[in-house]
This record gives sequence, C-alpha cells and structure tokens, in this order.
Amino acid sequence: MTDDQLSATFASLADPTRRAILARLALGEATVNELAEPFDMSLPAISRHLKVLEGAGLISRSRTAQWRPCRLEAGPLRDVANWVEHYRRFWDASFDRMADYLKELQAPKGDPDDRKN
Repeated sequence: MTDDQLSATFASLADPTRRAILARLALGEATVNELAEPFDMSLPAISRHLKVLEGAGLISRSRTAQWRPCRLEAGPLRDVANWVEHYRRFWDASFDRMADYLKELQAPKGDPDDRKN
C-alpha cells in the first residue's frame, strides 16, 4: 500500500455520509437507490460519494443486466487498521507506564522513621 492510497482512504472516511454508506455495504450489496434511501440528498450527490469511495478502492460496482450493485472492498480498511495498530501499541505501552506510575504514587508509604536508615 502506498501513502497515497492511505491518504485516499482516510480522505474517503472523513465524510460521515461515506462512512454510513460503508456501514450499509458491510451488510451486503446494495444499489445506488438503496444506498440513497436514508439520506436527504439527490441521487447525483450519492453518486459523487460513491465515486470517491470507488476511487479509494473501498467499494466496487458490478453490472448484472441493468442492476449495478455496489459492494464493500475491505482491503483498504485492513491497511488502515494495520497502520493504526502501530500507534495503538505505542499508546498501550504509554498507558501501561502511566498505570505503573500511578500505582507507585498510590502505594502506602512506610513509617517516616524507617526512611531515615
């Protein structure tokens, strides 16, 4: 995966309408009309969203007679998940260190006389 592909995927995911379309396609194939139903926008506007998703490789469209179903292509999402995983490990390690530090701060202190020795 190239950085440009990752950028295209993130740009596509930046829009809530496109994320909702992907969520619907995760349930199975759908036509443009079916995808447009929950939105208060024109079919050409939905088609523009679909072109962005298709350009990023997140969906594909096939042709069966006059029916053009859209389907989710999860490969780019897997690539994003792999990219984010690196940073998740970083944050997990940071939170583990912070938890250890907080435990150290909350540990009961010994008798002040014990600390003199």
